[in-house]
Amino acid sequence: MAWELKGRTALVTGAGKRIGRQISLALALEGVNVIVHHSNSGAEAAEVVDAVASMGVKSWLVKADFDRNEYEGFIERVAGETGGVDMLVNNASIFPQSRLGGMTFEGLVSNIRVNAWAPFVLARDLSRVMKKGRVVNLIDSRIKGYDWNHVEYILSKHLLAELTRMMAIEYAPDVVVNGVNPGLILPPPGKEMDYLEKLDATVPRKRHGDPVDIAEAVLYLLKSDFLIGEVINVDGGRHLLEYGRGPDTDRGA
Repeated sequence: MAWELKGRTALVTGAGKRIGRQISLALALEGVNVIVHHSNSGAEAAEVVDAVASMGVKSWLVKADFDRNEYEGFIERVAGETGGVDMLVNNASIFPQSRLGGMTFEGLVSNIRVNAWAPFVLARDLSRVMKKGRVVNLIDSRIKGYDWNHVEYILSKHLLAELTRMMAIEYAPDVVVNGVNPGLILPPPGKEMDYLEKLDATVPRKRHGDPVDIAEAVLYLLKSDFLIGEVINVDGGRHLLEYGRGPDTDRGA
């Protein structure tokens, strides 16, 4: 039996652009009120709020810079402004380039703070403040191998994957925690689509995905009334190849 989404309220972090935007719109189509979070993309996030509201549901614009620890008390603030949070989609992340030779402790901490610690604190506070709800963490299918060009980033996503499993146990049964591992969906910020097209051959499906594919997986997990601690790979089967086993493998990804 599916968990009813209509009439509930979801907080989507990093909702102003890219995958977060698509998830927000998909939730609105299901009749979900959407809290649109952004860090520094206010204009784009405001457009998402307008698009969501045009679908006949409520929407709010909220700002918080997770790299400045503004995740602290964020759930309480948002719940107070909106009347409560039923669902949390931890989509916000940073994706700086870094290789082992140039990795710094400060860079690693920044990635962990935004990509793993903030999602954990938000989910923990959701459990404490709301007592029940649903959480979906967006991780990365590259945790099945390595990402030699974004070392600090991928290490933070490994941590988020472990936290997802641990939270699923700790907060059950009232707060249900699952995850999605996106693969080749969008080029990194500043890159064109041909960046992905050159990597299509590395995917068993021989093509890249679309933000809609991620949104559909998020909806599936939110609706499920029995899945818990599940992480869905939405990557065209790329995780099956155990790619990235050496520093010269898949250098462009």
